[in-house]
Amino acid sequence: MIVKTRVFELCNGRYKNLSELAQAMGISVSQIYRVRQGKRSINQKFLIGAIRAFPQYKFGDLFYFASEVPDVTKYTADKQVAKRSKKPIKVAQ
Repeated sequence: MIVKTRVFELCNGRYKNLSELAQAMGISVSQIYRVRQGKRSINQKFLIGAIRAFPQYKFGDLFYFASEVPDVTKYTADKQVAKRSKKPIKVAQ
């Protein structure tokens, strides 16, 4: 299980940009971008910051669990095989 967030959908209309959201959450803009891109997992500071920035929402409105983590290494390996092959290979996504 992996924790996912709805913060980025909820910030539209409330905060002008991700910099303003980061300031309201009390975390760095780079952490906001990395979580949004999936390069960084959601940690305690992000959780607390989201609750601070969206006090009108319950925890369950801000966060949810994803049932499985995508296997990035398999996806990357499949793409490399497809590039080397003469015939196109359908890559499962």
